[in-house]
Amino acid sequence: MKFTAFNLNSQLLEAIDAMGFKEATPVQEGAIPKIQEGLDLIACAQTGTGKTAAFILPILDELTQQHEMETSTLIIVPTRELALQIDQQIQGFAYFTPLESLAVYGGGDGKDWVQEKNALSKGADIIVATPGKLISHLANGYARFDKLQHLILDEADRMLDMGFMEDIQKIITYLPKERQTLMFSATMPDDIRKLAKKILTDPFEINFGISKPAEGVLQGAYLTYDAQKIPLINSLITDKPYLKSILIFSSTKLKVTEIARTLKKNGHKVARISSDLSQDEREEVLRNFRSRKTRILVATDVLSRGIDIKDINLVINFDVPGDAEDYVHRVGRTARAETTGLALTLINEGDMYKFRQIEKLIEEEVMKMPLPEEMGEGPAWNPKSRFVPRHFKNRKNPGRGGHKKGGKKER
Repeated sequence: MKFTAFNLNSQLLEAIDAMGFKEATPVQEGAIPKIQEGLDLIACAQTGTGKTAAFILPILDELTQQHEMETSTLIIVPTRELALQIDQQIQGFAYFTPLESLAVYGGGDGKDWVQEKNALSKGADIIVATPGKLISHLANGYARFDKLQHLILDEADRMLDMGFMEDIQKIITYLPKERQTLMFSATMPDDIRKLAKKILTDPFEINFGISKPAEGVLQGAYLTYDAQKIPLINSLITDKPYLKSILIFSSTKLKVTEIARTLKKNGHKVARISSDLSQDEREEVLRNFRSRKTRILVATDVLSRGIDIKDINLVINFDVPGDAEDYVHRVGRTARAETTGLALTLINEGDMYKFRQIEKLIEEEVMKMPLPEEMGEGPAWNPKSRFVPRHFKNRKNPGRGGHKKGGKKER
């Protein structure tokens, strides 16, 4: 379906064309007409389906027709990265309009606070905010939402996972009861259903491709001992110049630091990103990665959702995600916008059962590939085992989870 079919105003269509969008995605086809009708909406949609444009475009279209300098739309998101991404997309779509938006998130300086205070008190058309920072402003009494028409919760399941349920409910007490509410979530657990029942009115519900990686993602896995993981990554990316953009996810900040440090010693252009960095540092890291100044970005799970970085060639799960849904979001960082990409997962002997649950969820068996010969053997595939005691590993044999001469011992 062409975007002209939605009867959007000419300013938005001009921006859509300038940004290179040609046809609407399924989630946009399903959501935009319902939002234009003024209905409340629950949309189940995963990363990479175009859901941001699905709620932004109809809202912008309405605001351009009745523009007043007041905050008419509030978008609540779980992370500062997602807030910035959505704000950037709004600015792109609204380029030829007088509409203004502002991202409100933690980690800024005093100048950011003043800018946010002015927007919240005097009015910006669209506010994109993380719950904690927004509550800090609300507590000071100057934030004005009396003219609010639209409330959007994006990545609602992630916000609940991060413990924002009470914050969201508190924020809603400051908003008009008469409003349009849109909820976008990758999953619909019971807590999300309960929240939706409280804050939405007779919502229309749509579901798009939940828990399935994009068709363009070529998935693979390696069965490895922990000590083999970093050497394997180095082997996979060395002498492969066509892999220009590589994203590695790990479960802890400590591992992120170790992976980045080791790969850098091996001559790779690598950066890391985690909550240890300041907001300015994180934004600089992302800019360098987007512009290809940095080839490899090693990240904690904070980036598995909500970061729109195009043309990532390879995503590596250093650890199997703790939640099967997170696997879909992690591998969703590649093969965006109908491109193709490669997603590899490194599975140690303790994570096999967990990875088998992921395969059941996505209804697909991921190919287990042999390790390079010089790595030795990895553990045998045994998805029925949920726990492997420490003494199971034979650290004296590199092929049984040990270390080659000169290698660094895992802790």
